[in-house]
Amino acid sequence: MPCLKHNFLKYFLFFLFTLVIISAFSQGKSKITYQAEILRTHANDKNITVLVGHVIFNHEGDLLFCDSAYFHQEQNRIEAFSKIRIKISDTLNIYGDVLNYNGDTKVAEITNNVRLVDSKTTLTTNYLNYDRRSNIASYYNGGKIVNKENVLTSKIGYYYTTPKQFFFKNDVVLVNPKYTINSDTLMYNTNSEVAYFYGPTNIKSKENYIYCENGWYNTKTDKSQFSKNSYLLTKNQYLKGDSLYYDRKSGYGRAYYNVTLIDSVKNVILKGNYIENNEFTKRSLITDSALAIMIDDHKDSLFLHADTLRARYDTANNIELVLAYYKTKFYRKDIQGMCDSLSYYMKDSVVTMYHNPVLWTDKNQLMGDTIRLIIGKEEMKLMYLLNAAFIVAESDTGQYNQIKGKNMVGTFAHNELYRVDVKGSSETIYYMKEDNSNDIIGINKAISNDMLIFIEKKELKSITFITKPEGTLYPVNDLPREERVLKNFVWKSDKRPYQSLDVFK
Repeated sequence: MPCLKHNFLKYFLFFLFTLVIISAFSQGKSKITYQAEILRTHANDKNITVLVGHVIFNHEGDLLFCDSAYFHQEQNRIEAFSKIRIKISDTLNIYGDVLNYNGDTKVAEITNNVRLVDSKTTLTTNYLNYDRRSNIASYYNGGKIVNKENVLTSKIGYYYTTPKQFFFKNDVVLVNPKYTINSDTLMYNTNSEVAYFYGPTNIKSKENYIYCENGWYNTKTDKSQFSKNSYLLTKNQYLKGDSLYYDRKSGYGRAYYNVTLIDSVKNVILKGNYIENNEFTKRSLITDSALAIMIDDHKDSLFLHADTLRARYDTANNIELVLAYYKTKFYRKDIQGMCDSLSYYMKDSVVTMYHNPVLWTDKNQLMGDTIRLIIGKEEMKLMYLLNAAFIVAESDTGQYNQIKGKNMVGTFAHNELYRVDVKGSSETIYYMKEDNSNDIIGINKAISNDMLIFIEKKELKSITFITKPEGTLYPVNDLPREERVLKNFVWKSDKRPYQSLDVFK
C-alpha cells in the first residue's frame, strides 16, 4: 500500500506539471485573427495563407494593417508588405514597408521607411525592432526623433513606450533652435522633454559652451544641471565645479564644490565651494573658502580671501568690480592687508579697505579708519590712510617707530613705499640711530601739525616737521616703557599673511 500511494503521488504531480506546461504553451501561442479582401492558400505551402487588399491582423488587441501578407500558421508568423501600420494604442502607431512578426515571441521587425509616431513624437529609421512583451522599440543602424522643436539622432536607440522614454547610444545629437547637444549616451523623456546625459556631452549655443559627463537638460524650461568634469565656457569666462546648475532663460547659474571662475580678459580667477552667476544682471557671488586671484603680466598675483566675494561685470562681461565682505585678507609679495570689507575697482585700479583695515609693506604696518590704494599698471602708486592714520615699524625687538596723524598719503616707487605725507595732529616716536650703526642715540618723541617722512632701503630715513613742531630727544633709559608707544598703538604681525595660503588663517 505505501508503494501504491507513492506511485500515485508521483504520477499526479507529473500530470499537474504537464498541464502547467501545456497551459503556458497555449498562452504563448495566443490566436492571431485576420481578414482581407482576398484570402487563399499559398500554391506551394498549404500552411501559408495569402492575404491581399485591406489586410487586418489582430493579436491580443493590437491591430496590424497592410496591403498584402503571408500568414505562416504553424510558425504563428506574419510577413506583411506595403503600407504597414501597427496600431498599439490611440496615440502610438508604427509604419513601414515590410514587416516580419512572430506571434510566439511577440517581436515585430519593420524595415524600409519606418516611422514610429507616438502623440507629438516621431521616430524615423530604416529598421525597427518592436517587442510587444516589454513595449520596447529599438534600432541599431541610425534613427531620428522629432519631438516638438527638438530633433535627436543616434546610431543606436531604444524607446520605452510606457514611460515614453528614449535611450540613445553612439553619436547622439540633439538639435534645438537655441543649442546643439552632442553626447555619447543620452536618455530623453518625450512627456517632460528632459534629456539626461550619461557620458561625455557637449552643449553649444551662441552664448556659451557647456561640457559634462553626467547631468540633465530640460528642453521645455531651459533649466539644467551638470556634474562630473563639468564646465561652462563663454567668450571671456570659464566656470567649472563638481556640480553646475544653469537656467538659460534667466541667465542664472550656480556651481558647487571646487568651483573656479576665470575672467581671461582681466586675468582674474575666482574660487570657492559655492558660486552664483547671472549673465543678465552681470553679478557673481562666491562663498565657502572664497578666493580671488588677480594676476599681472609678471605673474605676481594678489590673493584675496573673505567670507563672501561679489563680482560685477561691464557690458563686455569683464570683471569691473570685486567686493569682499567679512574677515577679508589679501597677500601679494610686496604688500599684504586685512580688514572687514574691501572694494577693488578693476578699471581705475583702486582698492578701498573698510573697518579696521591694516596694511603691511616691507617692515611697515599701516592703519586707519579707511585705507585707499591706487594701483597703476601692475605697480603701487599712492596710498591714502584716512582718519586715525597710524604707521608702525619695528626698529628692533620690542622697539617700534611710530607715526600718527589724522590723514596720511603714501607714495610708492617700484612697489616700495618711499614717502609719507602726514596731515593734521601728527605725532611720532622714533628710535634714532648713529649713521651706519644700530647703536641707538635716543628716542625722539615729537608732535607737529604736518610731517614729511622719507623711507630708504625699507628703513625710516628722515622726518621733517612742517608746522609747529615740538619734540624731545630722550636717552633710552630716561623714557619709561609705557611712554614709548602712542595712544591706540597695536602691533599685529601675528595677523600678517606671509604667503598666499595665509589669507585663510
